[in-house]
Amino acid sequence: MALTAMTYNIRNGGGGRLAAIARVVAAEDPDVLALQELKGFPGPAGRALRGLAESLGRRAFLAGSWPGQPVAVLVRPSARVLAAGPVRGLFHHAAARVVLATDAGPLTVVGTHLWPYGGGRRLFEARQLARLADPARAVLLLGDLNSLDPGTDHAARLAALPPEYRGRHLRRSLPGRRGQRRVDTRALAALGAAGFADLATLTGPGPQNSSQHETAPQETTPTAYAGQEFATGPGMRLDYALGTPPVARATRRCRVVRGGAADTASDHYPLVVELAMTLQPAARRGAPTT
Repeated sequence: MALTAMTYNIRNGGGGRLAAIARVVAAEDPDVLALQELKGFPGPAGRALRGLAESLGRRAFLAGSWPGQPVAVLVRPSARVLAAGPVRGLFHHAAARVVLATDAGPLTVVGTHLWPYGGGRRLFEARQLARLADPARAVLLLGDLNSLDPGTDHAARLAALPPEYRGRHLRRSLPGRRGQRRVDTRALAALGAAGFADLATLTGPGPQNSSQHETAPQETTPTAYAGQEFATGPGMRLDYALGTPPVARATRRCRVVRGGAADTASDHYPLVVELAMTLQPAARRGAPTT
């Protein structure tokens, strides 16, 4: 048995697309689901989140945000949750943490959404998450990290991006080199230096969503959703599954979900990672404990 985890940016609370989003999730049936851009989900009284969680048959753990949008991690109600709560730190959006019992020991799942508009603040947020990268513990970091990876040449991709979005991924000019701006991959580089592996680079994308001969990670945006920011730009990989060494060793597959409702339910495609772990069930009421 494999533990499956999905990350999905549903765009501004999902709007009238929640039913389509639920169909995408249900088709994959992940054990763990990290959602971003949950606009309006904390209120009134959290009805939107409860309704979505109930439709998916999941238990939700929300991390709220005052300036940005909340995020949440949803898990099967049968899973044994050891701890849960927001990740402490200064985030524009938020970061949610859930610790789950598995047959391989505790698994910490963090769902987050990093600053989209520039590399400096994005790096600041990434460094806060980098503190969670304990090499002896299984930590899975999921979310829309809004960052380009340091292992890819992004020059052609950025050149084709509309100017109003290109600057989000460029660093300030070097002294004496005005106008020569470098690609900003510092957020992913900081997480990698801390010990998080990019799980999409450990396995091929798989035959269900790409050519079997392709080994490079796939872009997660744009989809065919109308009116999205990057509709006229090139494909970009902004959504990630990162893991500490125990998670990297357990990774069996990492893939982008394409086709069907996923093409229009949001402006991001969801990303799914499969781990050689099994969730442990919650203790039954009245059952003896050890």
